[in-house]
Amino acid sequence: MGRIVSAVVTVDGALLGTVGPFAVEAPWWSEAASVVGRLEDALGVAVFVLRLLRVEGGDGGRDGHVTYHAEALERPAGTWAPGAVDHAALVAPHALRSPWARIDGLRELLGWASGALAAAGRPVTGAPEQRRTWNLAGLFRLPTAYGPVWLKATPGFATDEAAVITAFAQADPGLVPAVVAAGERRVLLDHLPGEDCWDAAPGAITSVIGRFVAAQAELASRRPPWLPDRRTPVITGKVLRLLDHVEGLTAGERAAARDLVGRWPELDRCGLPDTVVHGDFHPGNWRCDGGPPAVVDFADAHYGNPVLDGLRAYDYLPEAKRPVAARAWVDAWEARWPGADPARALDVAAPLAHLAYAVRYQEFLDGIEPAERVYHHDDPIGVIRAALTL
Repeated sequence: MGRIVSAVVTVDGALLGTVGPFAVEAPWWSEAASVVGRLEDALGVAVFVLRLLRVEGGDGGRDGHVTYHAEALERPAGTWAPGAVDHAALVAPHALRSPWARIDGLRELLGWASGALAAAGRPVTGAPEQRRTWNLAGLFRLPTAYGPVWLKATPGFATDEAAVITAFAQADPGLVPAVVAAGERRVLLDHLPGEDCWDAAPGAITSVIGRFVAAQAELASRRPPWLPDRRTPVITGKVLRLLDHVEGLTAGERAAARDLVGRWPELDRCGLPDTVVHGDFHPGNWRCDGGPPAVVDFADAHYGNPVLDGLRAYDYLPEAKRPVAARAWVDAWEARWPGADPARALDVAAPLAHLAYAVRYQEFLDGIEPAERVYHHDDPIGVIRAALTL
């Protein structure tokens, strides 16, 4: 059905009115650029989308009628009626609201970015472009005389991306984007030309997996203290605690999932090292421009078994290309870690990966305000059932 948008607009916190509904091309709720474009056309002033208020219809983070709170940076011309909007509820603070979902937090973030770029000798030359906003990130494209820079802000439950990127860059500088500047829960990254690698060629798949595994093998010596621990004793404890409390499972499903946790020691016996894991290593987080792909989006990075990355690459590629990814991952680990059995690890870990995702999705739900839980509310139970199916 596509995405239909309405926006409740404020100016300096005062209610202006509602714009829409109107259709936008991009179906994903978090994609802000097309919404901003339509609102600025309608209002004639600069606008930012702050946050999602509600969704009617749609599923999986896309489609349906989506209502946002947007802030106009100045009052538009014309007469505007506030309409039947509960202004007090709209502007009421929430402890879990993302800083970039508040106009004061957004102004502070963009001001920091402008200052950091000026200090780096790359002053901003135009208005920031808001590309994505949701509970997992605020993403902006900033123009400079030396090319675009990406500003990404992340929540408290996200991993320090600048630190992870720096670690991988020490092993293979071309594998990751360059960090221009970083602060608490925010990073400025050089633009990577090209496109996401959802349908990557076999050579690109083999290249990015081989290089990433090589870097992981180099980083396997010890866990950096700032990196979340997901080694077997930690992740199994987290899964068991989740299974004790997650709602919606039958007693049989809960018992079967607890039994699956017993496979983790078998995975350890496959001999792979604990290392820095990307956590969401699907081809949409690879960037291709004709040369070797680079890897982005390390907000779910942690220290644990790297099989999660091998499975993520396999699961998200077109079916015909999945054997290429599996072979590349197995070959790379056999070459870098003699004595390990990565092929066996892929088989043993297939359901365990979904249990690990359930823990991560619950961390999302626990860390975001209620209105935005619609993005993830069925995810923990969904992936637990996927684990049982496997």
